[in-house]
Amino acid sequence: MKRLLLASLALLLTAPAHADTLVDNVNGITLDKDGKLVRFTGLVIDSQGKVKQLLDRKDKRPERPDFKEDGKGKTLIPGLIDAHGHVIGMGFQLMLLDLSETKSLAEAQAAIRKYAADNPEMPWIIGSGWNQEKWGLGRFPTAADLDAAVPDRAVWLSRVDGHAGWANTAAMNAAKITATSKSPAGGRIEMEGGKPSGVFVDAAMALVDNAKPKPLARDVDRALYLAQQKLLEQGITAIADMGTTIEEWQAYRRAGDKKQLAVRIMSYGGDIDNMTLIAGGEPTPWLYDDRLRMVGVKLYLDGALGSRGAWLKQPYSDAPGQKGLPLLTPAQLRNKMVRASMDKFQVAIHAIGDAANAEALDAIADLNADLPGERRWRIEHAQIIDPIDIPRFAQLKVIASMQPVHQTSDRLMAEARLGPDRLKGAYAWRSLQTAGARLAFGSDVPVESANPFPGIAAAISRTDASGQPFGGWRPEEAVNRETALDGFTRTAAYAGFAEDRIGTLMPGMRADFLIVDSDPMLASPDEIRRMTPLETWIGGYRYYKKGN
Repeated sequence: MKRLLLASLALLLTAPAHADTLVDNVNGITLDKDGKLVRFTGLVIDSQGKVKQLLDRKDKRPERPDFKEDGKGKTLIPGLIDAHGHVIGMGFQLMLLDLSETKSLAEAQAAIRKYAADNPEMPWIIGSGWNQEKWGLGRFPTAADLDAAVPDRAVWLSRVDGHAGWANTAAMNAAKITATSKSPAGGRIEMEGGKPSGVFVDAAMALVDNAKPKPLARDVDRALYLAQQKLLEQGITAIADMGTTIEEWQAYRRAGDKKQLAVRIMSYGGDIDNMTLIAGGEPTPWLYDDRLRMVGVKLYLDGALGSRGAWLKQPYSDAPGQKGLPLLTPAQLRNKMVRASMDKFQVAIHAIGDAANAEALDAIADLNADLPGERRWRIEHAQIIDPIDIPRFAQLKVIASMQPVHQTSDRLMAEARLGPDRLKGAYAWRSLQTAGARLAFGSDVPVESANPFPGIAAAISRTDASGQPFGGWRPEEAVNRETALDGFTRTAAYAGFAEDRIGTLMPGMRADFLIVDSDPMLASPDEIRRMTPLETWIGGYRYYKKGN
C-alpha cells in the first residue's frame, strides 16, 4: 500500500501542467494582502499552479478550461499553515509508542507492556506523549513505575512537550547513569532517595538520548511519509519545521529529489550547528517548486511549563524553590543571534516563561540597531508574559508565534504552576494583538495534534473540546475569526518570509486551498472544532480527497 501511495504521489507531481483549472461553484473565502476578508465563487488556476483569477457570481468563466471542478456549494479556504511544528517528530509519533491518549499511570503502563510484547525485536522501547498532569499523578513518574511494565529492556519515553524524558532502570544502566551523575547546565536530573528517579529535564535528556539506538535513514524517510499523509488529511499545506537536524533535512531532500515532497516546509535549523551544516553561509533558495527552504534557526532559551523547565521571574506556585531553567546565558543567546543574523538567517527563540520572554526581548532590543536587513524576530510560544513586556513585542517588531491549543491543554496546569495572580499575561493573544504585534498560529505537533481546526476554535472561544470552561478561560484574550484565520494563513506565511507565494489566494499566489463542509466565518466554535477537509489542494493539484 505504501509503495502504491508513493508512486501515486510521484506521478501526481510529474503530471503535465494544466492550461487552466477552474474550481467553480464554491463559497470562497480568503484574506487579501492587508488581511481583509474577500469572498468569491470561483477560482482559476494557471499552468504554474498559481491563482490566476478570483471570480464573483457575475464574472464570466473560462469557456474551455483544461480541468473543471464543481465545488457543489462547499466552502473553499486557503491552505492552512502551521507556524510551529516538528515534522519528523510527528512522523515518529505515528510510528512509535504514543501515550498521549492515556489517562492514568496504570493505563500508560498497560500500553507500554502491550507495545513491548507486540515488538519483541526492538532493543529499546521508544515513545512519547506522557503527561503526569493529565494522569492526575501529582508527581513525576519514576523508573520503578516503568520497571513494573518492562523490566528487561531499555525504555525511554519523552514527555508530551518534549522537554523531559522518562527512563527505566535498564535505560539508565545503558546510559551509565548513577547516583553520582551530575545535572548538566540547562538540565535537571530528578532525584529520589539520593538516586536518579528516572526523569530527566531539558538538557539532561541528552544523557539518555545519546545511549539509545539512532534511527536509520529509512526510518526517517518513513516518518516523513507518515507525517505528510497526516498533514494533508488535516488540511496543513505548509509548516514551519522548528529545529531541523541534518538527518531530517536529508530526508526532505531525498523526498524532493524523488518528487515525493507535497507539503511545503519552511525549515529552521536546530541551533547554529545544524543551520550552518544544512545551509552554509545564507538561507537556501526555495527548492522543489516552493516545497522546501531553510530560512532560519531555532534557539531554546528555556524549557516547558509542564516539566517546570519554563524560566519564570518568580518561583513556581506549586514548587516554591524552583524558577525553571535558562538554557542559554545572556552572552550565549546574543552570540548565536548575531551569528545567524549576520548571514541573514531568521532567528526564532523558544521562550515560554515570563523571564525567558523578557530576556529574549532584551536581547532583541540590544541587537536591533546593529544588525543588517529585515530580521522578523520570532518568539516561539510566548506563553507566559509579564504584562509590562507585552507592548515590547510591537515596539521591537517581534512576531508572537503561538499555539492556541496549548491554552486549552495547559489551562489547569498553568493555574497550578503560576497561581491566580500571574495569569494576566498567560496566552495573551488579544493583548498582544491590541499592542500591535503580529500573531502566527500553529500546533507544536507532536506536542499537540496538527489539526488546525481546534486551534481556530480555541483562538475565538478560549474553550476546549468539551466547551469548558463556560464562556471561555480569560475570554478577554480571545481573538475574532479573521485574526484566527490570519494566524493560520497570511501571518503564518509572513512569519516564514513566504508571504510572496503562500498564505492567501490572491492572484499570483500558489493555489494551496481546502474544500470544507462549513463556513468558518459563520460556524460555531464546536462546529469549527469538528471540521475536517473534504479536499486538500497544493499548487493547483488535489493531493487528498476524504474517503478516497
